[in-house]
Amino acid sequence: MQIFVVGGAVRDELLGRPNADRDYVVVGATPEALLKEGFRPVGKDFPVFLHPRTQEEYALARTERKSGHGYHGFTFHAAPDVTLEEDLARRDLTINAMARAADGTLIDPFHGQRDLSAKILRHVGPAFAEDPVRILRIARFAARFSDFTVAPETVALMRQMVESGEVDHLVAERVWQELAKGLMEVAPSRMFQVLRDCGALARLLPELDALFGVPQRADYHPEIDTGIHTMMVIDQSARRGSELPVRFAAMTHDLGKGTTPADILPRHIGHEDRSVHLTENLCARLRVPGDCRELALLMARYHGNIHRSADLKASTVVTLFEKTDAFRRPERFRLLLEACLCDFTGRLGWEDRAYDSPRYLQAALAAVNAVDAGKIALACADKAKIPERIYEARVDALKTLLNEPGEQPEQQ
Repeated sequence: MQIFVVGGAVRDELLGRPNADRDYVVVGATPEALLKEGFRPVGKDFPVFLHPRTQEEYALARTERKSGHGYHGFTFHAAPDVTLEEDLARRDLTINAMARAADGTLIDPFHGQRDLSAKILRHVGPAFAEDPVRILRIARFAARFSDFTVAPETVALMRQMVESGEVDHLVAERVWQELAKGLMEVAPSRMFQVLRDCGALARLLPELDALFGVPQRADYHPEIDTGIHTMMVIDQSARRGSELPVRFAAMTHDLGKGTTPADILPRHIGHEDRSVHLTENLCARLRVPGDCRELALLMARYHGNIHRSADLKASTVVTLFEKTDAFRRPERFRLLLEACLCDFTGRLGWEDRAYDSPRYLQAALAAVNAVDAGKIALACADKAKIPERIYEARVDALKTLLNEPGEQPEQQ
């Protein structure tokens, strides 16, 4: 029995990057032998075991053969005669197909160390084309290693996978899993660029793909279309270390602009309604978690009003608080403001421009929250009018904060 550290731990060690996860491959062993040593089986599709003390994963060396479509369309063979090189050959990228022996020897049959030095993401072999998840994985790695390029032959193979329809067999849960991981990388826009280069973005996220080539407002930089702007917004969320819901909201906030009628461009009248509709459909299709879905829908609907909040009437601001549930969900409202900040700064030359809406709205929310709703309810003889009286008091509190002599006309 021989045990090797494999995959990401070896790659990151060579790059000098931290990696807390260590995966092991066991060569020349059987499940019975590992069970005898106290290992606990956890693998459903192939033999994977947890170490009795460290709880790290140890997998028997295995080969795989395509037997159907999609991620689960494989049969596996794990036996003592499977070699380490055969196990490494089934992996996605050369930089992930290296192993480290117990004595420190590096095993690198597919020249992963060379590709690390050259900063190239290259597939190991033709078996790459058998698993469509690998398209998403290589796009995610491009977002993580932002100074790496994808080998031309790998891009060509990915295009073939898209054209053959293999990518259409990806299950929603796996698409979301890889998308969420990619959004949390250092340069998420690179993930979408790689997917777009091979044609997968149009198949997996057609709503996002439709933004490229659609002009922004005339007062923005003409060379920055809506798709590029969206990529800049996403990267702003990464630059600020935002949580996943903010990064997802950054991705979906302008989806409606991809369906703006050509005869009204570069204006985008009514795109908020279209953005909400498209975001709802995308979230349903990918089974997006509730926290990401909720924030994305709020962002799609209200980011325009938040941007111009200083020009809105006090009554409209209070209604905004009600519609976004800011009174009961202040932390979610804070994330909404953070997403709007990413949108505002996601333009050429605007990266560090001052953005006053979050400060103003947080101050406004504090003033409105100071209204004693319980006291108003007790003093109201007609209980049916309690919501109206509370609303009026909140508007008056905000007018006092703003020293507003009279209502200003609301901008649309």
